[in-house]
Amino acid sequence: MSQLQDGSPDTPLLDRADVRVKHATGIGGALEAFVTRVKSGDLGFLPVVVGLLIICTVFQILNPVFLSSSNLANLLFDSSTIGVISLGIVCVLMVAQIDLSVGSVSGFASALVGTLWVNQGWPVPLAIAAALVIGALIGAAYAFLFNWLGMPSFVSTLSGLLAFLGLQLYILRSTGSINLPFGSPLVSFGQLLTVPGWLAYALVALAAVVVFLTNFRTEQRRKASGLSTQPMAAIATKALAIFISLEFVVFYLNKARGVPWIFGLFVCLVVAMNYALKQTQWGRSLTAVGGNPEAARRSGINVRRIYMSAFMICSTLAALGGVLAAARLASASQQAGTGDVNLNAIAAAVIGGTSLFGGRGSAYSALLGIIVIEAISSGLTLLDLSSSLRYMITGAVLAIAVIVDSLSRRSRMSHGRA
Repeated sequence: MSQLQDGSPDTPLLDRADVRVKHATGIGGALEAFVTRVKSGDLGFLPVVVGLLIICTVFQILNPVFLSSSNLANLLFDSSTIGVISLGIVCVLMVAQIDLSVGSVSGFASALVGTLWVNQGWPVPLAIAAALVIGALIGAAYAFLFNWLGMPSFVSTLSGLLAFLGLQLYILRSTGSINLPFGSPLVSFGQLLTVPGWLAYALVALAAVVVFLTNFRTEQRRKASGLSTQPMAAIATKALAIFISLEFVVFYLNKARGVPWIFGLFVCLVVAMNYALKQTQWGRSLTAVGGNPEAARRSGINVRRIYMSAFMICSTLAALGGVLAAARLASASQQAGTGDVNLNAIAAAVIGGTSLFGGRGSAYSALLGIIVIEAISSGLTLLDLSSSLRYMITGAVLAIAVIVDSLSRRSRMSHGRA
């Protein structure tokens, strides 16, 4: 017998009132509902998780060092800088826009921090704050050009790519690079510092408790609204699975260097962004604007403000990524932010599952996507293969991700889930 709205056997729950629709119950019903969602094109993180498992399996077979704790720790160090930039890309893709200048903005921010800190003698926090503020102003400029002048984001950010690359070269023209003090806290944060083992275990336990309480609160609100709820056992099982898996990851990484603080910062930003996207009015407005700007405007959403916030967050995170990259390399150079930074940042968001068509995405897309890209890079490096293969393989994975996104979008539309 299904759960009832007021406890009586004659009053069905609001979301199960239609007897013509089959309503899944229990663990078997949940699995059946999952298969139905996949068949209808709602794939979630399934493609990227399967792809990551395949990549890890192949590289581990070819080189047993790949899944060693020391190599995985290095992979997390390298993932963090571009991952932060990719997190900003998720925001602009959610509103069906693009920012092609994130690489140049990150390079300009790293050069600015190096100049203000080393050459001008500014305190490190003040230099970093200046870089982040300028990053936010860059995003505001893009939003102004888009909102009030109608300039497509593709064109404005492409112009910004060239402009900020020029500014970066101008700032560093005398030396070409600025070496940051190796023993400074910023450089140590980017290269050496890891979370103490006891603290990492404690944070994982706290994360599992938060997941349980968050889901419990959600189910209580659904129950109060007369909607169906998950069994308490399912909520506890989910939290326990997260706890066990993450504790094992921490245990394995602690066999070598441990969990990098810089990666911890990246994960904190991902969690905060995920909360903002899923649990706040701003996040729901972002999704609505990406799905249909005109419908969002008619429903009372300030569309221009949403575009403004998306571009500003993207450029600010690009600047932060540049600061972290300078800390990782212990220098600010003319090569920072160039090369494949733009490619990897955008590719990570798309490979992780954020739609190029807008309206669908998650902060965890940046996390999963950048791990896929860095796993490919790390595996090819261990095999001592040419970097040209990395570009070709990453490009192929990106193309597959876009194809899967396009096909799943068609499937959702045909099943009425778009």
